[in-house]
Amino acid sequence: MISSARWVKIQFMASRFLAIRSLLFLLGLVLPWTSVAGAAGPAPGAFSGFNNYIANVEARLQQQHRSAKDFIVPIDRARLRRGEQVIEQVTPPGGSDLPDAMLHHWRGTAFAPGATAADFERVMSDFMAYPQLYSPQVLQARVMAHQGDHFQVTMRIRQKHVITVVMDTTYGITFGRLDPQHGYSMSRSSQISEIESPGTPDERALGPSDNHGFLWRLNTYWSYEERDGGLYMQIESVSLSRSVPPGLGWAIKPFVESVPRESLEFTLSSTCNALRK
Repeated sequence: MISSARWVKIQFMASRFLAIRSLLFLLGLVLPWTSVAGAAGPAPGAFSGFNNYIANVEARLQQQHRSAKDFIVPIDRARLRRGEQVIEQVTPPGGSDLPDAMLHHWRGTAFAPGATAADFERVMSDFMAYPQLYSPQVLQARVMAHQGDHFQVTMRIRQKHVITVVMDTTYGITFGRLDPQHGYSMSRSSQISEIESPGTPDERALGPSDNHGFLWRLNTYWSYEERDGGLYMQIESVSLSRSVPPGLGWAIKPFVESVPRESLEFTLSSTCNALRK
């Protein structure tokens, strides 16, 4: 039997170990990423690799959206109707690592009882309401151009995971329909700028050689289907960020990979909430 004094000592050593591990994790997370400011931007191979991957994703979605059958990637619909969300990582062929970069591809599916395809299109095309619907991630939103089903939109977004990052983003967004019950949208990022000292007189956008590489590209693809007294929604998110510094993958990579997942979960949940309202 362990004595009280020895038990206290064990607890102290355990808590000290956890504190040291947490400190090392935070130092490993913040210092290597923040120290890359001033370094060169992403390697040309990173963007070309991302573009090649996106071309394959969009070709698959184009084929998928030609028919009402399997308009969304097959999933257990009974789970969705029970209120569950299905979140899954889509493994890129050949791995997720590109030259000095990481590619993240996630898919999430949910069911909104009573919602229609028209409801979804109304909510998703009301960009001025995004700061309310997607708070606190979306701070500002503005439509720069609109022609038919195509929009050019700028948004100021905030990501908070241990550290807070604010970015100004520009997207080309296109809506499409197969029929009144089936539709889709494609959001392609054209510019992402990290903002230093946002909301202060010293605010400025960091250039390609100054930013920390938290997010270089972000494309989002929605597929939605009105059926079974509600709306099935599926979102795919493909993003590009700076790679993890050598030797720190064990500490940082799980964190870095959790950011796209949590952001997708938040977007899916917020959209479901907006449709319920």
